[in-house]
Amino acid sequence: MTGMGSGAEWLSRYSSSLMGVFGTPQRVLVRGAGCLVWDADGKEYLDLLGGIAVNALGHAHPFVTSVIASQLATLGHVSNFFTSPTQIALAEKLLALAKAPAGSKVFFANSGTEAVEAAFKLARRNTGTADAPRTKVVALDGAFHGRTMGALALTAKEAYRAPFEPLPGGVVHIPFGDLEALRAAVDHSTAAVFLEPIQGEAGVRPLSAEYLQAARRLTTDAGALLILDEVQTGVGRTGTWLASEDAGIVPDAITLAKGLGGGFPIGALLTMGEKPSALLSAGQHGTTFGGNPVATAAALATLHAIENQHVLANVNTVGEHLRAGLAAVPGVTGVRGRGLLIGVDLDADVAPAVVQAGLDAGFIVNAPGPHTIRLAPPLVLTTAQAETFLAAFPAILQTAKDAQ
Repeated sequence: MTGMGSGAEWLSRYSSSLMGVFGTPQRVLVRGAGCLVWDADGKEYLDLLGGIAVNALGHAHPFVTSVIASQLATLGHVSNFFTSPTQIALAEKLLALAKAPAGSKVFFANSGTEAVEAAFKLARRNTGTADAPRTKVVALDGAFHGRTMGALALTAKEAYRAPFEPLPGGVVHIPFGDLEALRAAVDHSTAAVFLEPIQGEAGVRPLSAEYLQAARRLTTDAGALLILDEVQTGVGRTGTWLASEDAGIVPDAITLAKGLGGGFPIGALLTMGEKPSALLSAGQHGTTFGGNPVATAAALATLHAIENQHVLANVNTVGEHLRAGLAAVPGVTGVRGRGLLIGVDLDADVAPAVVQAGLDAGFIVNAPGPHTIRLAPPLVLTTAQAETFLAAFPAILQTAKDAQ
């Protein structure tokens, strides 16, 4: 047991014992229930970030926690020399939800970046012929795909990349949403195109259905893979199981994580159809903990609750209410996103100050850029809870401006 202590005491111990890769934590959180969390000093917050789109059903969801406890008390871990019923059932469920064609397969990892890393290796296996190997991988400016070396090569932000270069080669970044740039980049040397249907870390920037459809046509014509990173947008975040559903396309692979385990770590790579599923064979990839019984049980419980508790309908209703309310706030210049993944542009570079003012007022939000706020709350956020934030936001924004 850790014992009790004030937030300041815990943060002092944090700085003495943990690497500073995340900077100084904003608060020390000790408890959660639904969309609310409490810090070590007893202050309550409405969580409008959800662990960055992870806590799909909020905190301490009773069904998910009971399933995790039951599974852990039954069978916690087996090596990948074996499988378990929960692993198989989850793979089947994900393929069904993705409307995957015959021959599709699933690889389970522990996080989004691990799922992307597996997809990167999948792309490398799409090597064309010995005489004409495919080495080029196309990604977009503003992309964030993770921080392991392969995923980092796909990530566009120079501040993340520069300290670790040279990264795995062959990645080309092209302007976001520019169809002509995409047409010019995809050719018969291209192994794969990686796209986020909505870029979260870049400030919630959606790609149009027309862009995704064009990407599908271009990659098909070139014999390249289309890989959709739905780590942040999948599992109901946008009001549908996958953000790419509206485009009506079948990619070659999809990566999932974040909300999939309802707060328990799990990632997944779905390969769609016979051809991409055959690219990685026995021994070419692996993981110790991926697809373990507890993680897959947690994911099954999360998917069951989303399906049976009208969560997708709630995402659409509350998301629309939030977007409309935020658009009416003085000082807001734009609102983007779908469902409960929302980007809010401000008329001044005060987003980091908004995060601090929000915490002081009892709300957790995120600033992916100097003038942009990101909301990714639990999918069970109620209209009444959303309304408390809308009522408080004008004062929060003014406080942030006054502090500059």
